[in-house]
Amino acid sequence: MTGKGSLMTLRGTIVNGTKLKVPEDEDAAGFGDDSPAKKMKASRTKSLLTDGADEFETAWSDAVRDINLLFSKYSEVLRERAAVDASQIQELTDILTEAMNLESQLKEKKEHLRQSLAIISDKLQS
Repeated sequence: MTGKGSLMTLRGTIVNGTKLKVPEDEDAAGFGDDSPAKKMKASRTKSLLTDGADEFETAWSDAVRDINLLFSKYSEVLRERAAVDASQIQELTDILTEAMNLESQLKEKKEHLRQSLAIISDKLQS
């Protein structure tokens, strides 16, 4: 018993039938704020938080580095593909130009042939 009408339990004090809760970080034995157990628990919690933060920062920086590497590889592939596309377009342009030149030459030969046949036809009719 801790006084008139109160009963001490491991997780708090019961006063007049109502249980008063003890804060989570407070020890059942009733250690004070400066107790070694509380300091050790606080330092352990801080180190866990710091370790967790360090692990998060490391994971985050690794993820950022991996993403940047993927972006650089992706942009390299796109540059290579753009270069291939440009060379193919140039090649197709050259083929089209050559085809147009051949078409023009064939039209000229056809016209020349037509004129030659017209001359031969005129000579045969006369």
